[in-house]
Amino acid sequence: MWPDEYAFLLDGAEEVELHIPAVVHENGSPGKAISRKALKARISQQDFEKIWPLAEARYRLGGRLAGKAITLIANNPHYSNWHPADGGSVESVSDSGKHYTTSYVVVHFLLDDVRETADA
Repeated sequence: MWPDEYAFLLDGAEEVELHIPAVVHENGSPGKAISRKALKARISQQDFEKIWPLAEARYRLGGRLAGKAITLIANNPHYSNWHPADGGSVESVSDSGKHYTTSYVVVHFLLDDVRETADA
């Protein structure tokens, strides 16, 4: 299961379609282009650093995405176009008047349906 303490990171996530182009295999045969469902989210750099250890593993979801599972794309070469990218930054002022900057990262999670068999 996706950890509850990180559930808020998916609240504003957008469902997108990743289009992976065909590649030529080592034996010269042409590959096939595929499409995959994904979630695209803009999260703070600080939160990204917390979830980095969860990358490339599959996690089930609850709430509005119950019945789905996600995998954070981090460094898989097949998905290089969707590796974490700069999401800009926001300048803010704290209640005490101190200026600070929050940096953001745009991340993609592969999104799959979870199918389980049940004994009748």
